[in-house]
Amino acid sequence: MIEVKDMTTGAAAAPDTAPPVLQVQGLTISVRAEGRERPLVSDLSFTLARGETIAIAGESGSGKSLTSLAIMGLLPPPALRVSEGRILLNDQDLTSLSESRMRTVRGNRIAMIFQEPMTSLNPVLTIGLQLAEAIRAHEPISKREARARALEALKAVRISEPERRMGQYPHELSGGMRQRVMIAMALALRPDVLIADEPTTALDVTVQREVLDLLRDLQREMGTAIILITHDMGVVSEMAERVIVMKQGRAVEQGPVRQIFEAPQESYTRDLLAAVPRMGDGSGAPARDGDAAPVASLRDVRVRFDIRGGILSQVTHRVHAVENVSLDIMAGETFSLVGESGCGKSTIAKALVGLVPHQGRIEVAGHVLGGMKSSDMKSLRRDVQIVFQDPMAALDPRMRVGELVGEPLLIHAIGTPEERRERVAGLFERVGLSRDQLDRYPHEFSGGQRQRICIARALALQPKLIVADESVSALDVSVQARVLDLLAALKREFGIAYLFISHDMAVVENISDRVAVMYMGQIVEMGTRAQIFGNPRHPYTKRLMAAVPVPDPTHRRPPVPRLAGEVPSPVYPVGEAPQRLPLRNLGDGHLVADAPEPM
Repeated sequence: MIEVKDMTTGAAAAPDTAPPVLQVQGLTISVRAEGRERPLVSDLSFTLARGETIAIAGESGSGKSLTSLAIMGLLPPPALRVSEGRILLNDQDLTSLSESRMRTVRGNRIAMIFQEPMTSLNPVLTIGLQLAEAIRAHEPISKREARARALEALKAVRISEPERRMGQYPHELSGGMRQRVMIAMALALRPDVLIADEPTTALDVTVQREVLDLLRDLQREMGTAIILITHDMGVVSEMAERVIVMKQGRAVEQGPVRQIFEAPQESYTRDLLAAVPRMGDGSGAPARDGDAAPVASLRDVRVRFDIRGGILSQVTHRVHAVENVSLDIMAGETFSLVGESGCGKSTIAKALVGLVPHQGRIEVAGHVLGGMKSSDMKSLRRDVQIVFQDPMAALDPRMRVGELVGEPLLIHAIGTPEERRERVAGLFERVGLSRDQLDRYPHEFSGGQRQRICIARALALQPKLIVADESVSALDVSVQARVLDLLAALKREFGIAYLFISHDMAVVENISDRVAVMYMGQIVEMGTRAQIFGNPRHPYTKRLMAAVPVPDPTHRRPPVPRLAGEVPSPVYPVGEAPQRLPLRNLGDGHLVADAPEPM
């Protein structure tokens, strides 16, 4: 039996005198399998006071998200159920409520921000309709009033062109924008308790900073209590008063955030904190071979999407997603793209693998994209693989994960069925999964485990270039460290190059050889890791660095002016285009755009 180390003595930050708004007492969540019940969360207890933030940390599969689903009454019956314990919301036991009564609580008194926004939003309803529907489900207001409230909520999370987003569908938004919509939906009703399950996973650091500030504002104005589920220990140190560390369904340690960070009692907690990437730790990473040949080259690449309107549905505007981007990715190099969601990072990734049309020249592994035959495209895709941001949307829910990872081998006719299965089993073990999980379906895994499955599938063909689009954003820090070590080992062993897209600046510093900073579809600064992190020159790059959460509760962030005004947009009328930002070489390949600070 695991002993829980409770370090609540000396907790100055937690509002101890405030009455508890939520009490979890001896919570046990069980799953029924093969005629017997097995506990997935065992004997979890904690209290949450009004206006307090408590963080639940731990590896994927430790029971963090299951706990939040139990509080929301969203455990799928009959497989999962609360077998023991109580969940009290202002002395009302939520576990005893019927589904109809729970619906009046859910979203109104307890709201939740889910981890994967694409699977949480209805794909056939517009953003505005979904927001207004959520508001009208709990408040007797007109459609017009609900729409106005929905628009205010979108503006509060600082999404670009909020009026236009109201009429768009989820697939038309980037991952970060979809997450902001989910946050707006949760904040619109100003609940008593807000459960934030990885609320900033898909957000870049500057928007993450604004969202965290918004959550603090909500607490100050309404006294909202927050349960923060996250693997970002920097966010934990800045937001939480208390921390619960979970492992395999049990709380192994809990206490004030400062004591947990400074003097953890459990070895598991110490390992968890040791795995946290920190800014400044990447200076000693080995440099790449300077004589390597490029595996991918982009020259003046532009990607634009038409917007139609009017009675005749003519093209009236264009989204300038990528504008005049030129870069080289060398063999065996990790080249990172950083910037806000919607800046064009993922669009470049899709253009590299031929998923979106482009202008300009893209050459990958000797193949020039554009007008290629299907046989040439098949050869290209053997050399280039991509790991997408949202693992659940990238995996076929009807296929077993072993079949999903082995599918590239089958398509390219590599090996016998027995050899393919053995190779897939080896890939599972390399990404931290086990052989006995090969025959399971995607929904049986946690978000972090699903992302590891996607990485294993990308590695199956041993490609020359892997495009990793937020490939570790859904992973907790310990698994993230193992996956990053795996990527580095594969780079050394096979000479694989990576285009690494991430909003986690600490991870980027520790893994990258070179870095390009993007803003509004253009590169504003590019250079080696040491140049970008040691001597950032563009104001936007400096703003990205300043927004990174620091995993140290004693760190005090200097006050930064809150951004005001309309968020810049990459949408221009037909015939107009954004101003081109030429890059100036400061020496040794450190390129910077001469431009005033954006935003």
